Amino acid sequence: MAHRFTTSYLADAIDLFRYYQRLAERAMEQCPDAGLFATLDPESNSIATIVKHMTGNMRSRWTDFLTSDGEKADRNRDSEFEAPPSTRAEMMAVWRSGWDVLFRALEPLTDADLARTVTIRGEAHSVTQAIHRQIAHYSYHVGQIVYLARHFAAPGGQWRSLSIPRRGSAEFNAAVRAGERSQR
Repeated sequence: MAHRFTTSYLADAIDLFRYYQRLAERAMEQCPDAGLFATLDPESNSIATIVKHMTGNMRSRWTDFLTSDGEKADRNRDSEFEAPPSTRAEMMAVWRSGWDVLFRALEPLTDADLARTVTIRGEAHSVTQAIHRQIAHYSYHVGQIVYLARHFAAPGGQWRSLSIPRRGSAEFNAAVRAGERSQR
């Protein structure tokens, strides 16, 4: 994530959400199609299932964000872990739809909105708390996506590190000191 100095909580939160969205996308791009739908064992989730769950959560949490409970009555969370998208294109369309809902809800907010109260499962949260809760939830699942994508890409392909590659710290630090920090 390219650092951008800001004193705006909302700008920083939006940047973090975009960072995690792109991190997962960069991992999924490197994962073979079969790996998107594979599980490590019968009790684990595939990348496609995680995407479906995250999208269901995003739709529920961010639709009518300031005016209705973040756990929508029509959400069937258990179904998010069944019948995931069956193609890469379908999975990516589902993925993008969830992020679109999130950004449509966040981008119009102002600093004055941060102290407002929203509910999630009937429990009061400040807008700031609700945003923190979702950053934590999505980063957790993005970590799972990255782990799985790396696992399924490794046997047959070259994995491009999503951050500083192993044994690459010295080179990275030298570039930073030289003012040549590259976009990763």
